[in-house]
Amino acid sequence: MKKAIIIGATSGIGKALAKTLINDNYKVGITGRRTELLNELKAENTEKYYIQTLDVADTERAIEAIEKLVEELGGLDLLIISSGTGDINKTLDFQIEKRTIDVNVTGFTSIADWTFNFFEKQKYGHLVVISSVAGLRGEWQAPSYNATKAYQINYAEALRKKAKKVKSQIFVTDIRPGFVNTDMAKGEGLFWVANVDKAVKQIYSAIRRKKRVAYITKRWCFVAMILKRLPNFIYDKM
Repeated sequence: MKKAIIIGATSGIGKALAKTLINDNYKVGITGRRTELLNELKAENTEKYYIQTLDVADTERAIEAIEKLVEELGGLDLLIISSGTGDINKTLDFQIEKRTIDVNVTGFTSIADWTFNFFEKQKYGHLVVISSVAGLRGEWQAPSYNATKAYQINYAEALRKKAKKVKSQIFVTDIRPGFVNTDMAKGEGLFWVANVDKAVKQIYSAIRRKKRVAYITKRWCFVAMILKRLPNFIYDKM
């Protein structure tokens, strides 16, 4: 039986992925800040779920919790970083920016590094990063969110290159969702908002195929191509 850990499984995409993995005969370690929600999920399958409460911004505690989960699971084949934060911040409130950086950059990097090093020692493993289409360009309404997602995209690419250098069976998948109907979908005039079930079905398909990059839902690939090529003088007016 394969073993997986999901960082950020109390709601939304992370929670739905946990259920998908259980249905595919995984043992799953689930983490998050809200213990009561983790316990609710564990109650659905007490034999296959293992829980640890953690805040990814508390890097020392987070790594300790992950190591405990690996011990309880009896190994690790797949780790999914689904935790993240971000808010509309038109006034540039630094506390909002700092929290976003603490979670999406500092906490993310700590977990990604630990996971890669663990997989390198055992010569195999699969790291999945839930980044965002938002990471492709800057956005004045949520500067730190888009910037930190750009960081995650580039970091995942760097780890894929590193996996080639160490010549191990380590796979790194970058999942880039557009709008999904979760608490993270903020702002007005949102379009192409996917329901969680549809998004997770496509995400898990990409994971199983060990894709390098996957846009969720697939139509966001076209948005990404436009965003990458849109001239600055047009994008700056949007």
